[in-house]
Amino acid sequence: MSQVPASLLTLIAGIVITLLSVWVSLNHGLLPEQVSEQAPLVDNLFSIMLGIAFALFLVVQGAILIFVIKYRRPPGDDTDGVFLEGNFPLEIVWTAIPALIVIGLGIYSVDVYQRMGGFAPSTGMMAHSHPSAHVAHQPGHPPGSAIAAPLVADAADPASASVMDPDSEKAYKLPIYGFGAPPEAKNKADVTVNVVGLQYAWLFTYPDDGLTTGELHIPVGKSVQLNITAQDVIHSLWLPQFRLKQDALPGEKSQLNFVATKTGTYPIVCAELCGSYHGSMRTQVIVHTPEDYQQWLEENKVAQANSLNQAIAANPAEMSVSEFLTPYGEEMGINAEMLKQLHPHQ
Repeated sequence: MSQVPASLLTLIAGIVITLLSVWVSLNHGLLPEQVSEQAPLVDNLFSIMLGIAFALFLVVQGAILIFVIKYRRPPGDDTDGVFLEGNFPLEIVWTAIPALIVIGLGIYSVDVYQRMGGFAPSTGMMAHSHPSAHVAHQPGHPPGSAIAAPLVADAADPASASVMDPDSEKAYKLPIYGFGAPPEAKNKADVTVNVVGLQYAWLFTYPDDGLTTGELHIPVGKSVQLNITAQDVIHSLWLPQFRLKQDALPGEKSQLNFVATKTGTYPIVCAELCGSYHGSMRTQVIVHTPEDYQQWLEENKVAQANSLNQAIAANPAEMSVSEFLTPYGEEMGINAEMLKQLHPHQ
């Protein structure tokens, strides 16, 4: 049988490796369920990177295996191997191919970042705000002196932070980190939630409705904006099923804009080692239908209002001694008949 040409074997191997890599990139099943409009963008990028990595793995490991078998040392042969000097065309090839792959992935990842709103005007720019931008002059202070402006205006409204321009004495907003609204989204998000991370919990405040919860509730199919900050140390808000993660930094603001596509309950994880109980800093996001979300809002407005009234009514400073002790006596099984037997003259 005549020997099969090496070029034909290389062609067949290339076709097989390509088909296997495409199949792996489409059927890896490594990522959780997609529940946001942004998730497919990230998944497509990940799948392409995985396919390329798998193809390179097969090429490198296959070459090693072939060379180990074909060029293994014969029994009794203790001579040195053949000296090989560099092959310039081959070096050009194995340098150019990885370079093209890296450049292509870089361009594609920037495109994904842009489509997710990473360069949206709402975020200002992704450039880091220089510390000098965090100081402001005040009238009455000598020229050249400056005082520190508040880095976060208010934990209840992290998106409102601003500083004074030292020249014009006009306030301007600080740049905000994170994924902004997609370029085509010109209007305000349907739901705005202020998120504060602290050791070891997340607090979600709905400024338009006056609610504060330990879980994130959002409607499906509506644009959501999270204004994120931290109270103590660096945390990181990670929503795996949404393919979104954003650091929460003390004194800085960050933002996430997204749209949920499926109802359900999904985990929220702190992805930054933030202390001894970092592993317990978990909560969940509940995606409602618009009708259920509206019902949740109305019910919690009433519930939180009732809780406030009950708290005021139960203020011990405004209660008599008997009113304060009555609930404890009932829990201990003490009633009026028992007290009469213990103190018959009273």
